[in-house]
Amino acid sequence: MTATTTPEAATEVAHEAAAAGMPQLDPSHFANQIFWLVVTLVVIFFVLKLIALPRIGGTLANRKGTILNDLAAAEEFKQKALSAEKAYNDALAQARAEAGKIVAQTKADIQQDLNAAIAKADTQIAAKAAESAQRIDEIRAGAQEAINEVAKDTAKELVAALGGSADARSITAAVTARMKG
Repeated sequence: MTATTTPEAATEVAHEAAAAGMPQLDPSHFANQIFWLVVTLVVIFFVLKLIALPRIGGTLANRKGTILNDLAAAEEFKQKALSAEKAYNDALAQARAEAGKIVAQTKADIQQDLNAAIAKADTQIAAKAAESAQRIDEIRAGAQEAINEVAKDTAKELVAALGGSADARSITAAVTARMKG
């Protein structure tokens, strides 16, 4: 090699360096690269078509079936829950009606017992009131007699104190007349 290089020699050295550095960019290798690209794409296509896509499709079908089964089961449980809720509400309404009947019957029984107790108390009160009225009448009669006696004794003592004399009959007649009015 010479110390001075010509421009053609520099270009040739550059082509050799380019050819040695990146063979995929060398046009002489394009046919071989295209062949292996096609072979690789065909292999990937068949692998996907025969192995991967059927498995993915099967998984998707299984998931769809599971989801549909779960939805059907959920709808069935929903219907069961609705029927159980309806049965619960019916039983609750029936229990409330029965409780209302029991309350009404209990109120009627209590009112009947209360009426009987009131009637018994009224009878006892009437009997005690009659007994008390009789005792009051006896006390009045006794008091009236006691008043008559005291009045007679007082009148007799007054007549005697005033210096007069009166017999018991005239004093009794005068006191009786005065007491009557």
